[in-house]
Amino acid sequence: MRILVHDHSGHPFQAELSRELARRGHDVTHSYVEGYVSGKGKLEAAPGETITFEGIGGAKLIDNQRMAQRLVRETRRGFELVRHVRRANPDITMMSNVQIPTLVIFALAMAVLRKPWVLWHQDVYAIAVKSFSGSKLPKHFAAVAWAFEVAERWCSRRAAAIVVIASSFVPVHEKWGTADKVTVIPNWAPLDEIVPVDRKNDWATENNVDDVRTLLYSGTLGLKHNPELLVHLAKATADAGQPVRLVVVNSGPAVDVLRAEAERLDVPITLLPFQPYERLPEVLGSGDVLVVLLEKEAGAFSVPSKTLSYLCAGRPVLGLMPAENLASSLVTRAGGLVLPPEGASVAEAGAWLVQVLQDDEMRTELGEASRDLAEQEFALDGCATKFEGLLRTHVRARGTGSSRLS
Repeated sequence: MRILVHDHSGHPFQAELSRELARRGHDVTHSYVEGYVSGKGKLEAAPGETITFEGIGGAKLIDNQRMAQRLVRETRRGFELVRHVRRANPDITMMSNVQIPTLVIFALAMAVLRKPWVLWHQDVYAIAVKSFSGSKLPKHFAAVAWAFEVAERWCSRRAAAIVVIASSFVPVHEKWGTADKVTVIPNWAPLDEIVPVDRKNDWATENNVDDVRTLLYSGTLGLKHNPELLVHLAKATADAGQPVRLVVVNSGPAVDVLRAEAERLDVPITLLPFQPYERLPEVLGSGDVLVVLLEKEAGAFSVPSKTLSYLCAGRPVLGLMPAENLASSLVTRAGGLVLPPEGASVAEAGAWLVQVLQDDEMRTELGEASRDLAEQEFALDGCATKFEGLLRTHVRARGTGSSRLS
């Protein structure tokens, strides 16, 4: 098959899936948006690999805070994505993390061209916007949420198939009349790329965090997160008897919030931009405990993929996140702690952190349990086989496939 996988964010496990499909003999193009600032995966073909990686949208950094400009840009990107699909001429396309205006333009064009495509549904944007309207977003965003739901439902109905990352997404598609197209395939993280390393590694030494106890957060910080909780967590840990340095790897407006709150509470903090993907094992290995954040409004429609990378890295994990989230169950199974993402949870979390940070044996056992769970849950072969079968089925159904479907 000729397959195009477009992942707006350029995240690691989507790229790993594309690589595996290419290894299985398929002609795979994997694309992403160059200017989107996030922790990206391995997006260059290694010698001997047959996969093609392409960045679209230009390398200029994107400011997502200006909503009008964002709408225009995402609409334009839809037309660019259509041109990209026509150049690649795949038998089938799979779309992940694509913004709603972009997806609408794309879905309309695919309907006209009669080309099959799969929606890899990572977030239900309509629910996200509705959940935050009146709190983190102005009240008039409720109208935006309604428009997004109409658009997201329309696109879902035009997809040949839908892959969702958790069973909590299924009721949404039942409401939309698209549940018959849905397959649940949980996300994973690349076991062979994100591996446990020594706590005192080169990256830790370069950034002066090799000889201090650290709480580390690496990943995006947006509407679904309260960055101030990280600072309060470090403060509560110190107040409970264990001095600690907060290390945050992120690029965006949350950096200023973190810096100001850390200064106000006199919390030692290291703020660094997103790091090269090949150094991610060292970055995560530099944390004595790795922290996940997720607001309660996001509990059902989002699964923080950083949790999966944390488990691969073999470190204890603390989650301030809704208990019903799929990632919460993974953290709990690995022996980590999950508490509600509220200020009232910070003192309890701080007490647990003191225990973990002061007990080397406990910290080692929790780290090994994290890695063991990742190895049980994140086997690529099974996930890739499910995706391959799904894609092949819908290429054959349309009768548009190349002569080689294997």
